[in-house]
Order: sequence, then C-alpha cells, then structure tokens
Amino acid sequence: MSMLSTIAEMFGRTPAKKPDDSAYNEGARVLHEAKRGAEGKKERVAAIKAERDLHPSYKWRNRRWATIILVNALFVVSFSWDVQLIEGSLSASRVFGFHMADLNAALQVTLAFKEILINLVIGTVTVLLLWWLLGGRTFCSWVCPYHLLSEFAEKIHLRLAGMKMVRDYAMHRGTRTVLYIIFAGLAFGTGYTVFEAISPVGILSRAMIYGPGLALIWVVVLLAFEVFVTRRAWCRYMCPIGLTYGMVGITSPVHVTYNLEKCLHEGDCRAICLVPHVLEVTKKGFALREDTDIGADCTRCGMCVDICPTDSLTFDVKGLNKLL
Repeated sequence: MSMLSTIAEMFGRTPAKKPDDSAYNEGARVLHEAKRGAEGKKERVAAIKAERDLHPSYKWRNRRWATIILVNALFVVSFSWDVQLIEGSLSASRVFGFHMADLNAALQVTLAFKEILINLVIGTVTVLLLWWLLGGRTFCSWVCPYHLLSEFAEKIHLRLAGMKMVRDYAMHRGTRTVLYIIFAGLAFGTGYTVFEAISPVGILSRAMIYGPGLALIWVVVLLAFEVFVTRRAWCRYMCPIGLTYGMVGITSPVHVTYNLEKCLHEGDCRAICLVPHVLEVTKKGFALREDTDIGADCTRCGMCVDICPTDSLTFDVKGLNKLL
C-alpha cells in the first residue's frame, strides 16, 4: 500500500478493492497462486485455531494494560503526594519540570489564542518526537485511559451481540475527519478549546488526578452508546486525537508488519482489531508484496499479533534488522 493510500484511508476513504494479478510483485504473485491451489487449508486453520484457543496469548494486551495503568497512576500519585515529578494531566503536563503537551490540545490552544506560546512549542515538539518514534497512534492504545474502559465496553457489547440483544451499527470513518475540522473551527472562531471540554481522554485524566466532576456523565453516555449502539464508536469513528497521532505515525519506525507467506487468511485479526480497515491486506489476494507494513491508523495495540495463529503479524522496527 502506498503512503498516499494509507493517508487517504486514515481520513476516511474506503479501502481499495481486491487488486488485479498485475499489481502483485513476483514474490506475492507466486504465493497467491500457491494459496489458490492449497489443499487441506480448512483442516490446517481449524487445527491451529484449536491449539491457540487452548493456549491463548495475551502478552501484548497485558503489557498495554499495565502501561496505561502505570502512566495514569504516576499523575495521580504525583499530585496526591505532592512530589511534583509529573504535574498536570494528559492534556498538558510538566515531567521533571520539562513541559509536555498533547498534540491535539496544543493545536486547539494555538487556534483559540491565535498565538504561539514558547512553552507549548517545547512541549509539543517533545511529544511529537516521542510518538513519532514509538509509532503515532501508540498513544491511543498504550496511554489513553478511555481506551481501556472502551475495551471493557466492547466486551459487553460483543456478549450482548452474541445473545442477539444488540447490533453493531457502523458509522462512516470520515466522521472523525469532519469532527476534526469542526472542533478546529470552533477553537479558532470562539477563542475556546471546545473539544477539550468534551474529550473523554482529558475528562478521565483530570477526574483521576483532581477528583470526579459532572463531566464524567458524558463519559458514561459515550460508553453506553458503545455498549448498545456502535462498537468502539469514539476511538474508531470520532476521536480527533487519534487522527492527530495517526498523522504523526505515517513515517514512524515502529510498526506492525504482515507476512503473506505465513498467513492462513482465517480473519481473526480483523475481527479483533480496533481499526480493521488497516488489516484489509490480510484478506486473501489483497497483499501486493510478501511483506507489508500496516498503515498509519494502526494503534500498535498488539491484539492482532497476540491472536494470529501463525505469527504472520509481528512488531518491527525499520532499519533495526540491518543494524543487527
């Protein structure tokens, strides 16, 4: 997938349809032809999935949950014990006296005040470099407290869906882009950071650090919407923060890589993925090359890596193999 295609899909474009054979490179063409004639695939998939179900992997999920809890606990402990190691919240903070600012919050402040603040620039550049290095939307799945709550809401949704009590009403992924533009326009036009007032990320972060407020009602409403109406609605279809970090992650060195040769195309990775459009390449006949980097909208949550029965999805760091 080209970088332009990745960017277009991140902003809401429908993923491309299955390519013609002429689009494959030679290695991918040979593999696709071999897979078309493969015998016993269903039995092989069933055997591998049965083994995986007996010994499921939660390695990356457990690491992710631990990181979310640890990062947010540091803010709470620092404020509660007045140790002043980490001050502020996830929207804006000082770490050991060094300013850091959420990229989307910094944009909102700049548009609202219509001036560039030096501390904000310092904090923004630091955070931008950090998340570029780690992989853009890594913030969403490894730091954001709402992401963790939304995972539990998703489990409830899937259980209710299995009982035929709810359906998943999908939204257009371009909704996030529209909201991004709307909130940027509101900040510029009103002089207020309107999005920060309704962002569940900021609301939860401040509530944990400084104590709960009425704004938590909005978070409960969002979670209820995700349980009964649209699975992972905020993170998948609405959140401007995710789009901001996705743009940062376009050229990030850390990414998930897909290997065509190992893949059995059973589809479990897409079923579990927060943003399944980035895994279209795992469908049979879709990969143009033997190895493909998953797109910038990937949150690097690792759930597809955990669930893949053949290790065809793995974490990778660009250039590292050449250095070793």
